[in-house]
Amino acid sequence: MPWRRPSGGEGRSAFVFLLPWLIGIVFLTTLPMVGSFVLSFTNYDLLSTPHWVGLQNYERMMFYDPRYIKSLEVTTTYVLVSVPLAVAVALVIAVALSKQTRSANTFRSIFYLPSLLGGSVAIGVLWRQIFGSTGLVNMVLGGLGFQTTSWIGDPRYALWTLILLHVWQFGAPMVIFLAGVRQIPKDIVDASVMDGASPVQRFFRITLPLLSPLILFNLVMQTITAFQAFVPAYVISNGSGGPVDSTLFYTLYLYLEGFRNFHMGYAMAMAWVLLAIIAVFTAISFYASRFWVYYES
Repeated sequence: MPWRRPSGGEGRSAFVFLLPWLIGIVFLTTLPMVGSFVLSFTNYDLLSTPHWVGLQNYERMMFYDPRYIKSLEVTTTYVLVSVPLAVAVALVIAVALSKQTRSANTFRSIFYLPSLLGGSVAIGVLWRQIFGSTGLVNMVLGGLGFQTTSWIGDPRYALWTLILLHVWQFGAPMVIFLAGVRQIPKDIVDASVMDGASPVQRFFRITLPLLSPLILFNLVMQTITAFQAFVPAYVISNGSGGPVDSTLFYTLYLYLEGFRNFHMGYAMAMAWVLLAIIAVFTAISFYASRFWVYYES
């Protein structure tokens, strides 16, 4: 159909329908972002007039705040460990459930359920009960004769319980992998079977390369989600980031500085640095993808 310039009435109608989105993008996204960036260069406590301090918030962050460095270390460990594990588990489970069996849909629903619940407060409370000193994990270990400990009260293990929680919520990437497995041409699989390829060889030579674009997508999305993790750490540590700052996530420390210590200018500077960190990780992922992601075109 040839392109036709919209009439005046059609243009006005289109503008009216777009108006809610334009109002939202300007007043709820763009202006708050600009305001946040400007206030990141100020000393602002939410109650008095902001005072311009230049780069002092960023200098404090990098050179004079050991808790900020600790939060960065905790969050980076959390991302680098939990994201690859969650994607790997999702991929393996998706391949295992890709065959049409009578119970496949039931297991898919069961595995997807944790992701449906998301990072809710209820899940955080449940996790705290399971890994508490009198929780289910210690009951099982104690029953088997192993020594028990407070998994969320010991700084050596507290972060790993949160990593386990993130890995447990692998349902969303699993669904994406399931859709990808179904798109693999059947004739390629049949040809490999006739050539005598084992299931392991088919996984590494056919399934994995053809799913590599989806692996990249899930890695990027899971990385962004992991950097923004807040609720599990807040609930399990009672909002302190403890014990001994072992679960002091970046966003949790940002919240503490902004809304408990009223260092809102400093918190906004932290938010912009977090945005830059996520952008760098995403750019590195896309740059590295040229060496391992396979595109049919």
